[in-house]
Amino acid sequence: MVKKQVIHVSTQEGYDRWSNAYDQEDNPLVSLDDQLLIPLLPDVRGLKVLELGCGTGRVTRHFSNADQVVALDVSSGMLEVAKKSLAGHPFEFQQCDLNQPWQLDHTFDLIVSALVLEHISSLLTFFACAKQSARPTTRFICSAMHPAMFLLQKQAHFVDQSGLEIRFESFNHQMSDFINAALKAGFKLEFVQECIVNEKHQTLSAKLAKFEGWPMWLGMGFTTDP
Repeated sequence: MVKKQVIHVSTQEGYDRWSNAYDQEDNPLVSLDDQLLIPLLPDVRGLKVLELGCGTGRVTRHFSNADQVVALDVSSGMLEVAKKSLAGHPFEFQQCDLNQPWQLDHTFDLIVSALVLEHISSLLTFFACAKQSARPTTRFICSAMHPAMFLLQKQAHFVDQSGLEIRFESFNHQMSDFINAALKAGFKLEFVQECIVNEKHQTLSAKLAKFEGWPMWLGMGFTTDP
């Protein structure tokens, strides 16, 4: 048997390489996120929304009724796909490395981050910067690959057309790491939601069958409401 060749790259390079094929692939975690995260989002009409790690605009498209949308991502390739697929919408896309301290000129009513946290090296820096962009009544809703997936040695990756497996930089944070970093940054915990894969989820993606019985998806809500 020929052993599959695997290379490890930065998050930015990985998503740049994956960008043109990302939306066409059967991604089991993204399938779960589409089903579970979107219902957690509030009515965005009249709100100013900040998205941290927008990728190809998969979640961004749900903010078309917002008053303002600023979407950040480290990957120029993913941003180009988002801009093309969401052309005509008044979204503001910006390239930003969320692993570095960042600051925006505006504050927002809603902050959303989907499947980004495993790529964040310093969670405290990430949540602290998000807190600076928050208002006194801001909600912050985020999803993540469940930390249990690291027990299966799973992380963000894809196989390119040549058969090369490309793995992106990921950090083995625990659920407590997410929550404690958010609390230390000044957010208050609103909810935690976990998804254990079962038979019904297999209609979302054929690849979910091998994860049956495992927690795969994690959703969290925070607020600045005193």
